[in-house]
Amino acid sequence: MSAGQARVPGIEARAGKFPGPSLVPALNLIQERRGWLPREELEALSRDTRRPLYEIEGLISFYPHYRTEPPPAIAVHLCHDLPCWLRGGQDRIDATRTRYAGDPDVEVVEVSCLGRCERAPAVAVNDQPAAAAATDDLVAAARAGALAPVPAARPGPDGRGGPWPNDPYAPGEQRYRVLRSLVTGERTADAVLTALEDAGLRGMGGAGFPTGRKWKLVAAQPDGPKYAVCNADESEPGTFKDRQILAEQAHLVLEGLLLGMVVVGAEEGWVFIRHEYGPEEAVLREEIEFLRGEGLLGDDVAGSGRRLSVEIFTSPGGYILGEESALLECMEGHRGEPRNKPPFPGTYGLWGRPTLMNSVETLADVPVIVERGAGWWQDQGVGGSTGLKFFAVSGDVARPGVYCVPMGTTVGGLLEAAGGMADGATLAAVQPGGASSNFLGPDRLDVRLDFDTLAEAGSMLGSGAMVVMAEGTDLLAAATNVLRFFRNESCGKCVPCRVGSAKAYVLLTEALADGGLDESRRTVLAELETVLRKTSICGLGQVALGPVVSVLGLERGGAVARPQPRD
Repeated sequence: MSAGQARVPGIEARAGKFPGPSLVPALNLIQERRGWLPREELEALSRDTRRPLYEIEGLISFYPHYRTEPPPAIAVHLCHDLPCWLRGGQDRIDATRTRYAGDPDVEVVEVSCLGRCERAPAVAVNDQPAAAAATDDLVAAARAGALAPVPAARPGPDGRGGPWPNDPYAPGEQRYRVLRSLVTGERTADAVLTALEDAGLRGMGGAGFPTGRKWKLVAAQPDGPKYAVCNADESEPGTFKDRQILAEQAHLVLEGLLLGMVVVGAEEGWVFIRHEYGPEEAVLREEIEFLRGEGLLGDDVAGSGRRLSVEIFTSPGGYILGEESALLECMEGHRGEPRNKPPFPGTYGLWGRPTLMNSVETLADVPVIVERGAGWWQDQGVGGSTGLKFFAVSGDVARPGVYCVPMGTTVGGLLEAAGGMADGATLAAVQPGGASSNFLGPDRLDVRLDFDTLAEAGSMLGSGAMVVMAEGTDLLAAATNVLRFFRNESCGKCVPCRVGSAKAYVLLTEALADGGLDESRRTVLAELETVLRKTSICGLGQVALGPVVSVLGLERGGAVARPQPRD
């Protein structure tokens, strides 16, 4: 049963929301088939589902992936966010616009992060990811009707090939033995929970909530339908580690999800994936079919009498959907606006039922912890930290890519693993945890990459993405680029985020044009940051101005410490 079909009687119309199954999968199918959403298709959908047309139009207006006009034959999307901006992205955008000016077949569009930051400046042609240098070749192929789907890149650890350190399965070895041991009774749910709690695994999507505690909370909820969701809507600039994990460790992600479903008592699970990750979605679908063939999905998994179902829910677009409650709103077929909390998804999630939600990386770590034990996981860390950590590294670095290192590795150690600075440049600053994390200066190379140590240093582990900036970079302009992303991606539900981010962006662009910030503008920015951090509903507004304020702190000799976002 799909997310568009599942029904829990009596709760679909909660809080005045439209009742009935989600229309998002149906809209996705129409756009996939037609390339856009023609009016007659929407009217037919309204009649077939007995849903008002204005509800459908309200959904379409919220989600940026939907088109209400016929697309051109060729759409060239170019990223303008920080990692691409650092690598000449704006010049590439200007040159591409000039190159195809007046060409009726080609549409050139600036977009937010495509999740391909290691090949910055990132480009997609008709939704197929490409390196910037290959843009003209792909446009020519699309014009000739010969544009082939791009397979997911699978380079292995640090581009070397071979297994990643969190994979308990040797090449050629039968996979899913941890899941088999659980569904056949050889291993108990309590043993899995104990292993996760003893290991100290925390959520790797940014919040850092203890995984074992979350699973135990959902498992303890009263009997009835429960659900599980893998949050693969990774959309923050500089963040692409989950994309690589999906490409190379789909088996671990799905095994972690299925282990969670068995432990908490859920029969239905989904991988919620951003639509830009088409190549990785194809890998997931292939692995799901493998699971069905192995008898590990279906009505009688491994002869246990247990039913397990996993499907893919493709996002209709929007960074805000990475926030767990906004994601659930989308799956239910509503506008993806964050809910007020509490209640939290563990007690009141999808269709009002207890829902287990974890990130891609978190789930990919579960099988090895259960297989090798909590002690093994704890021993992987360094400097008092525990476990392994995936990082996406981009910007002014010699070898941008995904790296799996011991938790507690220093900023300088990760930079060294990525080959150091590109072209022998001098480091100016890093964002250690993605676009939402505060900037750290070159004097902080010894800071350990861990939840608590980064918080003490005035930043955060965040989405596990280190963006590196070389000497000569205008750091205030870089922070303004980040703020533009958050302003654009605000869902608009709460006034502080919607209005405050826009006001701050105007103030900063004016200051950059005038040659700098005077004291009155600095004061206003500091006040706006406080208001957004303390009053925004979700993490987007809470972190939107942090990078800007941290740059102002660097200018005056130190980063500005502040609390972590609530989510």
